[in-house]
Amino acid sequence: DHNKQAILAHPMASRIEMIQGSSVAPDIVFKVKEFAKEFQRIMVVLDSNHTHDHVLAELDAYAPLTSKGSYCVVFDTVIEDLPEDAFPNRPWGKGDNAKTAVWEYLKSLSNSVVVGNDGQPFNLEIDHHLEDKLLITVAPDGFLKRV
Repeated sequence: DHNKQAILAHPMASRIEMIQGSSVAPDIVFKVKEFAKEFQRIMVVLDSNHTHDHVLAELDAYAPLTSKGSYCVVFDTVIEDLPEDAFPNRPWGKGDNAKTAVWEYLKSLSNSVVVGNDGQPFNLEIDHHLEDKLLITVAPDGFLKRV
């Protein structure tokens, strides 16, 4: 509730549409997709539960919304690169995190034909050029550009 109150108090609150619920719940996915129909240019940002299965479900649900030339950004992929004991009180860690989900999702894209929400062929690739410009990031391998 404190996050919601902070967002509502922000000067840009009128430009933010909040949908409350699990990001992978079918009713929430439906609401987001319906909202997205109003827009031609879409950037997707994933930053919630960082377990492999949760992020993979988010990628399946939301990555195809990404418009051509835009990004699907998956945060906290750095978890895979940190020591195993870095997250003792979290359900994610080395081998079970956002980066492992990104790798599996990209592999699945290369083995199937996927159509984006715009009806066009859908493919993503890791934009290492952007990542290299940042020098420090919590999202290595997480800047996915739709090509």
